[in-house]
Amino acid sequence: MRFTSRSSSEGVTEQLFTLPFTFGEIPGVLWTPDGATGTRPLILMGHGGGQHRRAPGIVARARRFAAECGFAVAAVDAPAHGDRPRSEEHDRLIGEMRSRMRSGGDVAPVLAEVHALIAGQSVPEWRAVVDAVQELDHVGAGPVGYWGLSLGCGLGVPFVAAEPRVRAAVLGLNGAETSAEAAARITVPVEFLVQWDDEMVPRAASLALFDTLGSAEKTLHANPGSHGGVPAFELDSSMRFFTRHLS
Repeated sequence: MRFTSRSSSEGVTEQLFTLPFTFGEIPGVLWTPDGATGTRPLILMGHGGGQHRRAPGIVARARRFAAECGFAVAAVDAPAHGDRPRSEEHDRLIGEMRSRMRSGGDVAPVLAEVHALIAGQSVPEWRAVVDAVQELDHVGAGPVGYWGLSLGCGLGVPFVAAEPRVRAAVLGLNGAETSAEAAARITVPVEFLVQWDDEMVPRAASLALFDTLGSAEKTLHANPGSHGGVPAFELDSSMRFFTRHLS
């Protein structure tokens, strides 16, 4: 892991890093409380489709997790996102999805293809990120949580299912088309978000994914509104959820 910059504001330190890996360098960000020492919970944050590691929503949530909960938070560019190269197949699928959105067509099958295309790469990458970050003195090998909606959920479900260090997860805004088998293997507590009027993921598909989760403790949070309209107060709930299960 190589840190490329460091800054601090309002009690939170932000460090940009790159991590060499099989598929090329992984660009990432680590947020920690200013002056942090010793072991603490680590939250991994998966961004949405078309976004990147420093998308405004990711940064805002990460800073609150660090400042108010004392957590370390890491986010990376998903494959084919942010500063990472795209394949021709990824470009083709994105073009098809945008075309369907303009024409009012069903985008869910294309979303499922996009998630399936990059999930095989993202799971081992996330595991490598956890290995590297937990070697840092101010993070350590504490409990791990995962937060990811939309694409972050599509890639997060197989990761959470495969990674025993994850103790709790906030997921949602995604369906069961590509991740039902992995979802059934998840046993950690899950808080699951659904937007009732989601124009990208059919309500029935989201509810099917929630139903498939193998967790004994899982909670469904359904709010009216579109795919990008998750209420701000859901962050408060996520903070309470992770504090309860990781602290």
